[in-house]
Amino acid sequence: MDLSNSKILPAIRDLKDLDKVAKSDYEYIVLLNTHIGQLKSLVKMLKEHDKKVLLHADLVQGLKSDEYAAQFLCRDIRPEGLISTRKNVLLTAKKANLLTVQRLFLLDSIALESSYNMIETTQPDCIEVLPGIIPHIIKEIYEKTKIPIIAGGLIRSDEEVRAALEAGASAVTTSNKQLWQKETK
Repeated sequence: MDLSNSKILPAIRDLKDLDKVAKSDYEYIVLLNTHIGQLKSLVKMLKEHDKKVLLHADLVQGLKSDEYAAQFLCRDIRPEGLISTRKNVLLTAKKANLLTVQRLFLLDSIALESSYNMIETTQPDCIEVLPGIIPHIIKEIYEKTKIPIIAGGLIRSDEEVRAALEAGASAVTTSNKQLWQKETK
């Protein structure tokens, strides 16, 4: 997963933002909170605009987040990659040659340790660290895994974006449209 062209990955929560992002210069788009009935047409439209869609599999409404759902997403929807907290989803996506992004919610030291164990099993292409406002943990995870890091969650300012990138994150996901503007050409 080459994130060298973009440091901001727009995360779409509201479909009203989809058309604007489709016409932007962004290469990768993150789809959050989608509905199963809209999914195929949304991904198709974004691909027609030469976007690479990273779909958050756990947030597709009307679809259980399990191996069968992942098979459906890989076979019928065909995004560029799947984002998930679930091992079965990521392993299924990996078998289908989709990009895999392991999403980690880092609440405490126990969550961090169990995340390291899951990363060993899933060997994701990328790791999304939430919240993305803890630079020293971003740095630690990258140094320990050598897997590209995406920082996400609670990033609200240019300074927080900069701190995440300086800590070693390859990119930042955000649904904050003001931060999208910084990189749109």
